Amino acid sequence: MGIFTYADLANFFPNRYIDRTRFFKINQLQQNSSEVQIVGKITSLKTVNQKRGSRLVATFIDETGRMELVWFRGMKWLKDHIKINTPYVIFGKTNWFNGMYSMPHPEMELLSEYKKNLRTAMQPIYPSTETLNNKGFTNRVMQKAMQTLFTEVNGKFQETLSDDLIDQLLLLGKNEAMFNIHFPKSQELLTKAQQRLKFEELFFIQLQLIRKKLLKKTNIKGFVFEKVGQSFNEFYENHLPFDLTNAQKKVTKEIRNDVITGAQMNRLLQGDVGSGKTIVAVLAILIALDNGFQATMIAPTEILATQHYNAVVELLQEMPIHVMLLTGSVKTSKRKIIHKMLENGELDILIGTHAVFEDKVKFNNLGLAIIDEQHRFGVAQRAKMWMKNKLPPHILVMTATPIPRTLAMSVYGDLDISIIDELPPGRKSIKTVHRFDNNRLSVFKFLRDEIAKGRQVYIVYPLIEESKTLDYKDLMDGYESIIREFPLPEYKVSIVHGKMKPADKEYEMQRFVNGETNIMVATTVIEVGVNVPNASVMIIESAERFGLSQLHQLRGRVGRGADQSYCILMSGSKLSSDAKTRLQTMVETNDGFKIAEVDLKLRGPGDLMGTQQSGVLNLRIADIVKDSMLLQKARSVAIEVLKNDPNLSKTENRNIYNTYIEITKNKNIWANIS
Repeated sequence: MGIFTYADLANFFPNRYIDRTRFFKINQLQQNSSEVQIVGKITSLKTVNQKRGSRLVATFIDETGRMELVWFRGMKWLKDHIKINTPYVIFGKTNWFNGMYSMPHPEMELLSEYKKNLRTAMQPIYPSTETLNNKGFTNRVMQKAMQTLFTEVNGKFQETLSDDLIDQLLLLGKNEAMFNIHFPKSQELLTKAQQRLKFEELFFIQLQLIRKKLLKKTNIKGFVFEKVGQSFNEFYENHLPFDLTNAQKKVTKEIRNDVITGAQMNRLLQGDVGSGKTIVAVLAILIALDNGFQATMIAPTEILATQHYNAVVELLQEMPIHVMLLTGSVKTSKRKIIHKMLENGELDILIGTHAVFEDKVKFNNLGLAIIDEQHRFGVAQRAKMWMKNKLPPHILVMTATPIPRTLAMSVYGDLDISIIDELPPGRKSIKTVHRFDNNRLSVFKFLRDEIAKGRQVYIVYPLIEESKTLDYKDLMDGYESIIREFPLPEYKVSIVHGKMKPADKEYEMQRFVNGETNIMVATTVIEVGVNVPNASVMIIESAERFGLSQLHQLRGRVGRGADQSYCILMSGSKLSSDAKTRLQTMVETNDGFKIAEVDLKLRGPGDLMGTQQSGVLNLRIADIVKDSMLLQKARSVAIEVLKNDPNLSKTENRNIYNTYIEITKNKNIWANIS
């Protein structure tokens, strides 16, 4: 359970409580198998043989009646230790059988001990595992351990917050909160204890993130990009393919302000699919180039890196700027040329995949690294960007996966965050509908009408790792039925899936991009990286098997041209309540941030972030979804504290400083990698 020290034990909190204020008489019991507490005596014990092994049965009485207590294990110990005709308090679930109540494996305590012990009306129930219970380490043993610990500690918990904060926020003191979380004297005190401890946990996470951000800005030096020069102005005035949205202008200004300060930029750029992040990235790159630096742009997949490369080359084609692509499939001879041009400074921009992180790749003067969909890269990989220079390059992290505000505050709280929250003009909102399998014929008719208008269609099948054979079968069955419905020569169909060779995949993709095929049947390989403005319909088969963020990413493959686009979610008729919520959310909104909030509520933070950032969110008592208001409060209080006392050196913040040092002393260099 992660308990190694007394501190771990004290901070191991109950996950629910049972009201132990009421005592029942045997003649008051109801046939509903609820948990009850009774005072009475055991008058006799007997062992009863059964088909497998035996059971121990005790007759238990009070002044109103009798019942049985039953055990199937630990019988020898019980026989030796149970005291006959001595008052006990028993607690457990009752069963009604053959006209009599029985209680299997009751919690038991001598009435004399019960009166002496540290206890409360609300009995804590601690998280446990089957292994622990089987070893006899029951909830009762855990309670005993807590009672012993709290008797020993006797109100000597170190206060972690300042008196000012406790007064200002009307919080319980540390001692009172700790006591009432384990042994609540009342429901009201339990609620106050939970509030205090949740606030404390969220406050120290935010304090670490914000302080890290402040320290980065003062301690980690970055290159100064003094000017916006010829390349930027030439591109902005003569080659910009469209007017920037206000959001794009705002973000470009934020980046511009970062790179002039002399501190290293660490900025997260969030923007929904199609919001125009690439153009902002190109403008940032041009600022680096104007100041005599090189830039790199790194994407998690070859498809996406190639797409970025093509987009950047097209945007800068009329300018004297060298751009090259480095991925795993680039031949050795070409790699050598790239390495040489990078080192002698001839190459201005390198776009690539993980291959850019390799030790052989050395820059002459790297000033800016742009990392796309960074949650797919490991921290150690990103750290390699730092090692390529005497000073770390400015870092711009881009993601098309909208991150809910609460999660962004907790996981990326040490980065400056920019958001592009409007789509380029002329983009029409994608119409999304949900259709059941039995509507398939009307969906096919709609596809014929769209293809007749000269549009193209994606049909995507789910890919579930456990069963590649099954998924492949689903895809091939689907492909067969599409070919039957849309026969040659009138229609042409492409197919792309994970079992194909990269060259074949590329060939099929290219046919679709060039408009030689009307329909692309694919697995989720097209989730990122395909940009076909003429494709106006996305059909997602078995949509109930996809997560919300994946559905949203897939939908973003259409709606890239000026035509009205459509997303059709196909599903079976039997849907779980979560699947219904997901599909309904997709139909109701195109807003990636709203979708991310629903996703967070459905899946929780651990799943949403994957294993990489899970350490940040190993919360003991707070829940960033349910306690989002408290999280915002904790963040604003932490900002205020550090604004007034950046080094936590004032006397009134001594408690906060001591706790901060204790928490952060085990952290290492990785904490600085965005």
